[in-house]
Amino acid sequence: MNSMFDTLLQLPLFQGLTEDELTRILAKVKLHFNKYKSGEYICRAGDLCDNFIFLLKGEVISTATEPQGLYSISEYNQAPYVVEPQSLFGMSTTYTSTHVAHGEVHTVSIDKSFVFSELFNFDIFRLNYINILSNRAQQLNARLWQSSIGTPEQRISRFITSHSERPIGKKLLKIKMETLALLLNEGRVTISKALNDLQQRGLVELRRGEIFISEMGDLQ
Repeated sequence: MNSMFDTLLQLPLFQGLTEDELTRILAKVKLHFNKYKSGEYICRAGDLCDNFIFLLKGEVISTATEPQGLYSISEYNQAPYVVEPQSLFGMSTTYTSTHVAHGEVHTVSIDKSFVFSELFNFDIFRLNYINILSNRAQQLNARLWQSSIGTPEQRISRFITSHSERPIGKKLLKIKMETLALLLNEGRVTISKALNDLQQRGLVELRRGEIFISEMGDLQ
């Protein structure tokens, strides 16, 4: 039990709660514990987001795809992690990314009805949730004002960051060289040279139709 308490208290939305407060929550809120094998879907883009999903153990690959399918970016998110807390409310309450287990994954989910009726009664939980949404909004706003001027390497980095949930961690961008060059308003040769320079510096790994970044923070 103590191990479960410790794990739950590490989750972003529960940080700051006392063990007594968490005990009161667990007495009223129904928790759904799940295990996923590697490659199994946790939720898909377009699915209704009607619960909080907390990653307790393991790693998930979260993939967002451009509406016309021209490119996609995958992020590798490790526990503790909350799956799309921003999708629970608002004009659109569906997941924007597809989340797949990478290795064995353990999750716990809480129905939206319990979030309304119980969790929002705790000041710490409400503040944690507001902070998560505020930080996301501020980061997205800051990205809008990032300069489009810079070297091809810098613009490639900004393109990947602007399409990422978090500016750190492993990323996988699936895109054709011609598409990336077009989106960055550069020639294909220029983008190819820039990517090869980044690869020689150990910042990216080029694959067929893919760009893998082992640590996004190093590329910025």
